[in-house]
Amino acid sequence: MVDKTYIPEGQDAPASQIGATLEALAATIASRRDADEASYTYRLLTGNVDTVLKKVMEESGEVALAAKDVEGWATSSLAAAVALQAASDDSRAETDADALSVQLPPEYGEAVDHLRYEAADVVYHLLVVLERYGIGLDEFAAELNNRMTERERPRGGVRLYDEYVRRGK
Repeated sequence: MVDKTYIPEGQDAPASQIGATLEALAATIASRRDADEASYTYRLLTGNVDTVLKKVMEESGEVALAAKDVEGWATSSLAAAVALQAASDDSRAETDADALSVQLPPEYGEAVDHLRYEAADVVYHLLVVLERYGIGLDEFAAELNNRMTERERPRGGVRLYDEYVRRGK
C-alpha cells in the first residue's frame, strides 16, 4: 500500500478520543476480513459491493429523517413556548431575560439519541466501504484536513501529498 499522507515537519499528531474510537472500530472492521460468513462485516467486505453501498445510502437517509425528527421536536417546543408566552403576557409583565423559556419534552431527548444511533450506523458502514477499498483512517483524515485552511487544521494533522489530491472527476 502506498503511503499518501504526511504530518508536517516539527509537528506532533494530535490526541483525540474520537480518533481512538474510530481507530479501534477500523481495526475491528479490518480484522473481519479473516472472519467467516457468520460475520456481517465479513459479508459486507467480501460480498457484492452493492450490499454495503445500499447500507450507506439507507443509513444516510435514516440520519436525515432522525435529524428532521429532532428539528420537529425542537421547533414544536419553541412554538409552544412562544404561544404560552403570548398568553402569559396578558396576565403579567416579564423581563427580556426570561421572555422565552423553552422546556423541551422527553421525546426531544429520545429523538437526539436516535439521531446519534443512526449517525453511528452511517460511520460504521462508511468505514466498511473505506476498508473494502484500502483507504485507512489516516488517509481519510488527511483528505478532511486538506479541505481546511492552515488555521483551521489541527496542529500535526496528517495531510495528503499533492499528487494524491484529486477533486472530482
